[in-house]
This record gives sequence, structure tokens and C-alpha cells, in this order.
Amino acid sequence: MNKVFHGAWPALVTPATADGGVNMAVLNDLVAWLLEKKVDGLYLCGGTGEGLLLPPADRCAVVESVMAQVDGRIPIIVHVGSINTREAAALAAHAQQTGADGVSSVLPVYLGGLDATYRHYEALAAAAPGLPFFPYLFGGQIDAVSLMRELLCRIPSVCGAKYTSPNMFELAQIIELGDAQQHDKSWTIFSGMDEQCLFGLMMGAPGNIGTTLNVMPGPYRLMRASYEAGDTSQALDLQKRANRLTAVMIEHGVAAAMRVALKLIGFDCGDPRLPQEPVSPAKEEMMAAELADAGLDSLAAM
Repeated sequence: MNKVFHGAWPALVTPATADGGVNMAVLNDLVAWLLEKKVDGLYLCGGTGEGLLLPPADRCAVVESVMAQVDGRIPIIVHVGSINTREAAALAAHAQQTGADGVSSVLPVYLGGLDATYRHYEALAAAAPGLPFFPYLFGGQIDAVSLMRELLCRIPSVCGAKYTSPNMFELAQIIELGDAQQHDKSWTIFSGMDEQCLFGLMMGAPGNIGTTLNVMPGPYRLMRASYEAGDTSQALDLQKRANRLTAVMIEHGVAAAMRVALKLIGFDCGDPRLPQEPVSPAKEEMMAAELADAGLDSLAAM
């Protein structure tokens, strides 16, 4: 568990059929396009991938399909979070059996509290002992620094986290926890705020996982390359350009707007899964115009 992950990772959308199943054909096409765009990894069945809205069989099918298609070209982390700890543990075991590079999970969905969180995460990590484990943290939900410090004492396979919050100070504190780790253990903190990706990079996050990378991975890859080359001005310009599109998605609801954007560039991923609201034709037309005005085509082409 000494591999440090890096770069731009889409939190992969799970395309839907009309009845809410998985559209495997579109999934394969989207993954092929993202590979052509040279993404650095994929995060499967997270919030963007609607993992919590999918039955376990569908989640396993997505993992198996993407793993086979990628065939080791880039690393894959599987989100296994579930309201049911036993189900989440079974998904973690499946991810390890399928050859994933790591597993991740949100905090317990229903019965919270620190003790419940420790038990939940310990069970997931134990189900995939050969894989690095990455808690998925939302800033403000819990004292993330204290939680990570305790998890490091309890779970040997904790090798970082996905952290989604505008709190760059807390992000930096979590990144710095890795400085005290043994040299044979890696530490990767992924930033999860697409609209603040550059600032996460400046704080030391080696990678970013985000929703909008499904439709515009290029700006984030180039943003990182520009910053690492010392061209902060160019990196900031790319962040601002990406943010114009992100702002449209936030205004209309990211799940719906992401699907409209993907459809516009050739990937019909269906409606958001229930209980989310479907996209009406009138709303789709309005969003399409605003996404185009925000530079969708040029950003997707990068």
C-alpha cells in the first residue's frame, strides 16, 4: 500500500436505462472517451455514480465492466458506501476480488456517531484487507482531522481520503497527517471541490476527484500541469473557465445538468435515478443553451 495516487479523476456517472438500470453500452463509450482524454484514474459508484441508489448487483456489474475495459491502464477506486454495513463490506470484498486499486466510503448514512463510524469503517477495511481505504469526508459533517487521526490508529489500510469542502485549512491539516506516516505507507488526499481544484492543489492535494470531470476532464489535467510547471496564471485561467460551466450546473442541479451536458457531447446517460427529479424537455432545452454559452464544447474538447 505504498502507491500515491495523483491527477484528475472523474467521479464516474453511471448511465441509466429508462427503468433505472445500467446502460452498459453508454458506460463503455463514456469510459473509452475518458481514457482518450488521459484521465489519471476513475472513482466508481460514488455520489455522482449514484451508488447508493443502485442495487448491489448493478454496482458489482459496473465495477466488473469498467475494470475489464480499463484493463490496468489507470487505477480505479470503488466507492462501497451503503446504509447497510454488511452490504458495504460485501461490495468492498468484491472490489478487491475484481482487482480494484482502492475502496472508499461515505460515513454511515443513517445511524451516525463516532463509534458507529469506527465500527462501519473497520468492517469495510477488514473486508478488503489488501486494498488502501479512503474515507469520503464532507467538511462540516464531522471533525475530519480528528476522525482521520483516530482512523489511522485503528485501521492500518487507511491511506488517505476524498475530502469535499471549501475549507482549505482543514484540507491542508488532513494532508499534513501524512507527514507522520511510515515511509512504507502512502498518503493520498483527493480534493473533491471541482470549483476549487487549483486551491486544493496549492494546499498539496496530489489528486482531485470530481463530477464535472465527466464532461471536461481536460481543463483539470491542464490546470495541474500548468501549476506544476510554475504557470499559476494559466492554471487560474483554466479554473475560472471551468467554473463558468460548473456554475451553470450548480444553478440547475448538478445531477440533471451533468446529464444534459453529457448528452450534448454524445453520451445519453438518461435521467437522474429516482427519487431525483427527471429532466423535462423544456428544462433540458434551457440548460443546453446555458451550458453552450458557458463554453461546454471548447472545455470538453481540451
